[in-house]
Amino acid sequence: MTHARQAWRVNYQRPIQYEIVNSPNVFDLRNTDLLYPGVSASARRFVVVDANVERHFGADIHRYFLHHGVDAKIVTFPGGEENKTIAFYQYLVRELDAFPIHRRDEPIIAIGGGVLTDVVGFVASSYRRSVPHIKVPTTLMGYVDASIGIKTGINFNGHKNRLGSFEPPKRVLLDKSFLKTLPRRHLLNGVAEIIKLAVIKDARLFAMLESHGVESVEARFQNTMGGIILDRAITGMLEELEPNLFEDDLARKVDFGHTFSYGLETRNEAHLLHGEAVLLDIVFSSLLAQTRGLLASAEVDRLFRLIAALGIVLDISLLNPPELWQSLEERTYHRNGLQRVPMPHGIGDCVFLNDITLGEIQTAHRALVQRMAVNPFTTLAVESDHSAALLIR
Repeated sequence: MTHARQAWRVNYQRPIQYEIVNSPNVFDLRNTDLLYPGVSASARRFVVVDANVERHFGADIHRYFLHHGVDAKIVTFPGGEENKTIAFYQYLVRELDAFPIHRRDEPIIAIGGGVLTDVVGFVASSYRRSVPHIKVPTTLMGYVDASIGIKTGINFNGHKNRLGSFEPPKRVLLDKSFLKTLPRRHLLNGVAEIIKLAVIKDARLFAMLESHGVESVEARFQNTMGGIILDRAITGMLEELEPNLFEDDLARKVDFGHTFSYGLETRNEAHLLHGEAVLLDIVFSSLLAQTRGLLASAEVDRLFRLIAALGIVLDISLLNPPELWQSLEERTYHRNGLQRVPMPHGIGDCVFLNDITLGEIQTAHRALVQRMAVNPFTTLAVESDHSAALLIR
């Protein structure tokens, strides 16, 4: 007698809900946003703070939790891509394990840039198979990009974000006053992600950057138009993320600038910030799009003028066709066998390419080198010093 084949199908729908809140002066004692979901008489919080943030705001953070009767264990994290490692992940887990928190109503709090929120998010997703967490981004990159989605991760085996998970936070608290203390280079690092979004999906945002980008950077986005630009960028980012939080569809507009930059960032981790690699990808991709007839010459000119107006000098000597091709091949594996490269179709629109060739990469690279060498309207130039890919005047 044979045993009949049996099959079971399990269906479970878990709603994903989290809040992104503009929370000015988040450490003001009257601001209770950070206390979510509320505090009891014996409330505890495990708080991971970027070392630079701790230097500026450490006293405020300690005072805040003390005032509200919260037993807070505050752990500093050095930040930087070079620390997005399994060693620091394990360090945080050990520190957390030595400070027991309730599994559902005492969220971990991450206060720092995108590297920190990625690592802490991964800790939260894996510790006791998921504990809640709150993110407080303190860099512009974190503010408009890294903190508002649900991806977490660490670098591993020479690859960016090779280990990670999807883990929604309970809250993301946005306080743009942190940007006042941000070095100009790191401010422009985040601006690169806003440029990315503008080029690939929002022509109005691009025009706003042209008209008000320079003044907003100078004001560290504390001005009225700076706030409007930030809110519009976040709205646009969420329009892309929310329908596809778990990346079931691998053709994603927000991956613009994240194809050729992958290997570039990995090879130059010690002195190249994420947004800097993305911006190098963007200018290279704009030339590739022009060769395809997707971007007009006048539109490419607008992009280069914007970058120059912001005072950014690009080191395009970091780009070479064989490594760009290698990055494309790696991203093709990541995107399930198709290139799925988002390319601007005019400023503010997007198409996806699956047939980019090495020859096209070589042609676009030659066009970029020639443009940087002879075009008189821009201050962009080829730099031989690899100490920084973006030199901020």
